[in-house]
Formats: sequence, C-alpha cells, structure tokens
Amino acid sequence: MTNTPSITPEILVPKLGDYLVEKGHITSAQLVEALEHQKELKIAGRVELLGEVLISKKFISRALLDQAITEQILQLRNLLQEANRTLEQRVIQRTIELQSALNKLSELDRLKSNFISNISHELRTPLTHIKGYQELLLAGAMGPLNQEQENTINIIKNSSERLERLIEDLISFSLVAKGEITLTKTPVNIGFIVNNVVNHNLTKAKDKNISLNASIPDNLPTAQVDEQKFSWVIMQLLDNSLKFTPDYGKIDVSLIKIDSGIQVSVEDTGIGISQENIGEIFEPFHQVDGKSTRRYGGTGLGLTLVRQIVEAHNSHIQVSSEVGKYTKFEFILPISD
Repeated sequence: MTNTPSITPEILVPKLGDYLVEKGHITSAQLVEALEHQKELKIAGRVELLGEVLISKKFISRALLDQAITEQILQLRNLLQEANRTLEQRVIQRTIELQSALNKLSELDRLKSNFISNISHELRTPLTHIKGYQELLLAGAMGPLNQEQENTINIIKNSSERLERLIEDLISFSLVAKGEITLTKTPVNIGFIVNNVVNHNLTKAKDKNISLNASIPDNLPTAQVDEQKFSWVIMQLLDNSLKFTPDYGKIDVSLIKIDSGIQVSVEDTGIGISQENIGEIFEPFHQVDGKSTRRYGGTGLGLTLVRQIVEAHNSHIQVSSEVGKYTKFEFILPISD
C-alpha cells in the first residue's frame, strides 16, 4: 500500500526543483539525482516530496527549503494579486463596453420604433384616398361598372383592407415598443365577442373547407378586459390558424370557466411548430421558417402584439404544438368582481 506525504507548504509550490536550481541552491545534476531517487521510493511504495528527498541527500538544509518555499508562496501571492487586479480592470472595461453597446441598441430600438410609427402614419393618408375612390366606384358614383370591372375593384378593395390591417399592426407595435399600450377594462361578455369573431371568419374558413367551431358554455361570467383589444387578439389568433391550417383542416375556439378565471383557447390542425422554435414565434418581424413569410404573408408582428396585449391583462399566453398535427394557444382572463 502506497503511503501519502504529510501535508506541508511544499504542496502549494510548483516546480520547486527548478526554482532551487535557478537560485543556485542545487545543481541540475543534484536535481536529476533527487528526482530519480523520488521515483525509486515511489516504486517501493513510499511517496516523498522533492524537498524531503533533497534534505535526505543533504543537498539542502531544512532552513533553506523553508526559505525557498516561503519565497515562492510570496511570489505566487503577488502574481495572484496582480492577476486579480488585471481581471478587475478587464471586468470594469467590459462592463463599460457592454453598457455602451446596450445604450446603442436602445437608441436603435427607439429609432426603429419612431421610423415604424412615422412611416405607418404616412401610409394611412394615401390608403384613405384609395379606399375612398374604391367606395365611389363600387357605388356607381363615377358611372356604371360592368361585372369584370366590379370584380377587379373588389379585389383591390380586399387588398386595401389587408394593407390597412398591416399598417394598424405596425402602429400598434410601435406603441407597444414605446410602452404606450393602454387598456380600458370593463366587464365584458367575451362569449359574445368570440361568437362575432368566429362568424366573421366563417366565409374565409369555408373557402378553404376548414371546419371552424366555437365552444362557449351558457351563463359564462363576464371578464374584466379591454373589449376592442380582446376582440383583436381572437381575430389575430384565428387569422393565424386560418393561414397555417391546410384545406379540410379544423379550428376550435373554446371558453372554459375554471377557478382562476376563463380559459380561452384556439386550437388548429395546422402545420405545427417544433418545440425548439415555439419561443421564436413571439419575436417581432420573425417567422420560424423564412420562406413562410413569402408563402403565407404577414409582417411577423401579430403574435408579438397578441402576447403584449394578453400580458397587459395580467395573463400569460401558452403554446403547445406538434409539427404536422396541431397548434394550440391558450390563456386565462380574470373574472369580473
């Protein structure tokens, strides 16, 4: 059984032999001899520190060994203190650099929000003119339209309405980014709102042969919400489901009374989201698959605003999904007192 050396300050000192040679206390030949002897002792089952071997061979005295160890420990301490000072300076410098970078990012975010807000408001004016002339044309104020002309104007009208929704999303996002989102909460019959939104989307669902259903229990208590913004959230979630659910799919909107409030859920049989990408869908101007922006359209702001509005209602939106099978969004609204 191999014995272990006693705990001494020498354990803290690396390369003691090289230090003693450097200081001229022993020769290189003596160091080699001591190291060879140390190996022989180890083979024999005895473990001795180099300093003890040097003393046993009378190459150095105990006092000289203690002095050399003390000198090295002091050097190590000084090196450690210097390393700590250098590290502290680097941490301070890095902190300054990170704060500067953060300030620049904050400024860029502010400029981006201002740009989005300004350009969105500027887009409203020409769009208002376009919509106005569309209504005049469809009303026959500029002369009768044949069927082909009327169909063309209706296509332009639908595109204008879609553009208007995109502009409104950009304006809403700029307000949220500035922390200017405000709610007007009142006791609301959210079942009535959900029914209206679902009915509004039935034609769009029918065009894709999608089954769109609403499950709303009777005598559901009122919830304390901003009626307009809650309606927008349901509209956005439904629009999202309709966009990503293939033909002959299914979308279910349900309200359930639970102890903590009213649980709202929108579930579809759409393309689904992988688990590692679920967190990304709430990032602004982002869609999980870059190609989906071109295939499905949209600014990538809808779900960002949905989350902001839900959180402003002191709730939290949760997502569960499986690629190629389903996606479900749900959150809980507080019941009115």
